[in-house]
Amino acid sequence: MSRYLKLVNFEINRFAKLFTVLLGIILLVQIAGVIILSKMYVNLANEKIYEDMMSKAAFLSRRGPMSFSDIVGSVWFLGPIALCIAAIAFYIFFIWYRDWFGKNTFIYRLLMLPTARLNVFFAKATTILLTTFGFVAFQLILLPIETTIFKWMVPNEFRVDLGIQDIIGSLPELLVIIPNSFVEFFLYYGAGFVIVSIMFTAILFERSYRWKGVLIGVLYSLVAVVVFIIPMILQSFVLNEFFYPIELLAIEVVMAAIILACSIWTSGYLLKKKVTV
Repeated sequence: MSRYLKLVNFEINRFAKLFTVLLGIILLVQIAGVIILSKMYVNLANEKIYEDMMSKAAFLSRRGPMSFSDIVGSVWFLGPIALCIAAIAFYIFFIWYRDWFGKNTFIYRLLMLPTARLNVFFAKATTILLTTFGFVAFQLILLPIETTIFKWMVPNEFRVDLGIQDIIGSLPELLVIIPNSFVEFFLYYGAGFVIVSIMFTAILFERSYRWKGVLIGVLYSLVAVVVFIIPMILQSFVLNEFFYPIELLAIEVVMAAIILACSIWTSGYLLKKKVTV
């Protein structure tokens, strides 16, 4: 366990600089968005009320009060989140290929460590998961700060105040990133972990068999997807909604667990038998 934790710490330290930069981008861009969009709304209100002589009631009737959901749905807010998601998706591949294509082909030293090679797989998967949680936690910390700035800039009579949960619920994309319940959290991030394990296995197929491994990895990924969606296809087109939703959900969880177990076993086999040093 201690060697696994050392590997996790090592991988996190390698990602730390990029992680810090991405957090800085989230902080600067989102707060800039709050300030800019709030200022635009207030300037519009001042223009209509003091220059066009429109009453506050008429302006609010026509334009409506501003709420933080207007900011959440903007590119200022969603852009940095999309950038972080893209960075994590890229890092799923980079976390492996960097070790092979770096200056000193570090993978050889990594696989010669006195620990089970599967710990390398788990350490890299854990790093992806922990950094994802780090982004989510940072966003949760940032939301109250952003709403406070929003309240400072937009007068009370021109805004609608929302709680953090209401803000998250106003955008379906945020509900996936920050689920409302533990069950949803387990399902969403569990599914994400399964996807990461499938992609890791596909990468190891490529590293083990080179060009032939690319085809094997793609086929493995397609088979995993088919295995996962077969219960839904049968439910809709063959069994005529035979299962209750909760039963179908339980079946899908079992299928995901089987896929995860197969990915871990296959990756362990490839690391031990096929990836040579």
